[in-house]
Amino acid sequence: MSRIGKLPIHIPAGVTVNFQDGVISVKGPKGSLSQEINPSINVSIADGVITFEENQEVLQDNPKQRHAFHGLYRSLVNNMVVGVSTGFKAELEIVGVGYRVSNQGNVITFELLHSHSIVLALPAEIKVETKSERNKNPLIILESCDKQLLGQVCAKICTFRKPEPYKGKGIKFVGEVLRRKSGKSAAAK
Repeated sequence: MSRIGKLPIHIPAGVTVNFQDGVISVKGPKGSLSQEINPSINVSIADGVITFEENQEVLQDNPKQRHAFHGLYRSLVNNMVVGVSTGFKAELEIVGVGYRVSNQGNVITFELLHSHSIVLALPAEIKVETKSERNKNPLIILESCDKQLLGQVCAKICTFRKPEPYKGKGIKFVGEVLRRKSGKSAAAK
């Protein structure tokens, strides 16, 4: 039995959870999400609590896989419940002279000293806001109820200009600590 999988999930007020035909759906004030559950996991919803148990009747040649599914689906459903009730937020910082960002609705335009501007259209589930203040690095604030989708979009944005280790220029998460290298002049002394 998985240590994470055996933890119950408490359903907050304003969130409804429904499990039918192997698909669990969660609705709340921030949106609605659904996830297909493997038949090797039993889901029970009672008294505002969701519990997960391994289904011993399903024949599976790999019990380690069943244990892994136990913790996986518990974590996925917990992220869904938290997402539709409070939501997830990610902040990205653009470090570098001449790097700019702006948005028009869900379309973000990056100017990262390439020969062209990079335009990224975001899914409708993600809300975006950009901040450009004088003498501060531009910020991109992303909010969504889907943690997985938010992480994918942040990873995609970070690939446009990865932070380099010498000056730290690039796109990174706010508060992320980069491992810096000294240049040639420090190595020669």
